[in-house]
Amino acid sequence: MATMPKATMLQYDFMQHAFAAAGIVALLAGLVGYFLVLRGQSFAGHALSHVGFAGAAGAVLLGIPPLWGLVGFTLLGGFAMGLLGDRLAGRDVAIGMVLTLSLGLGLLFLHFYTAYATQATAVLFGDILGIDWATIRLLFGLAVISLAALAAIARPLLFASLQPELAEAKGVPLRLVGFLFLGIVALTVSSAAQIVGVLMIFTLMVGPAAAAFNMTPSLGGGVLISALLALAEAWGGIALAFETDWPVSFWISALSGLIYLMSFAARAYREQRSQDPRAEAISEQGASS
Repeated sequence: MATMPKATMLQYDFMQHAFAAAGIVALLAGLVGYFLVLRGQSFAGHALSHVGFAGAAGAVLLGIPPLWGLVGFTLLGGFAMGLLGDRLAGRDVAIGMVLTLSLGLGLLFLHFYTAYATQATAVLFGDILGIDWATIRLLFGLAVISLAALAAIARPLLFASLQPELAEAKGVPLRLVGFLFLGIVALTVSSAAQIVGVLMIFTLMVGPAAAAFNMTPSLGGGVLISALLALAEAWGGIALAFETDWPVSFWISALSGLIYLMSFAARAYREQRSQDPRAEAISEQGASS
């Protein structure tokens, strides 16, 4: 595979499926992940992925598609975390216990059906090259539902994330907003697990968003950059995997880490420019003209 010309990459059905699924999931993960990082709930998102693993393993045990177990368990976990409201913040120990117990529960389910070890590996690390059109349609449906819900709560979510005390004083239902948002995160985690697996959710949901925060202080620009970075990392990872025959998840995580490290250079340049009096004078001159 590694010696084939680049022009043949999209001639394979499985590669077309991979690019289509990765594009859908990456854009969703980049958009939702930005708000996840903004709200300081990255670790909660990671815990939901482990809850999803238990659900996927349980689904395998019952003989139903693992994705349905992922969706069901992550939604339950997201809603449960949402009910905690502000108490979720700073509960790293409690979330960590949920994370490890969920992983242990998933391993227990797989213990009863060791024949499904291959499916367990796919759930843990992703199997983007094994996705079919039926799964792509399902991922597209999940993305549409998630983005529609995110758009519906975007304004109160942003207000509650940046100024929670003022938002509460203005009558914004903080607990309801947090409840709904973690439900959206749960659907996104379920989708992203199909690409990078439950153990590497940070790669698509947190890495691009964290890099975007370093690159620009603008909310709109940050959301756009986060989505585009996630898309570039997902598609770039698939292309590099095709050329090298190395795992797709490895390449996506490697690109995510590299871009995140490079984003600190952009942040340093932005901070230096903001402190440069000449840059400020040029900006004032441009505004006056």
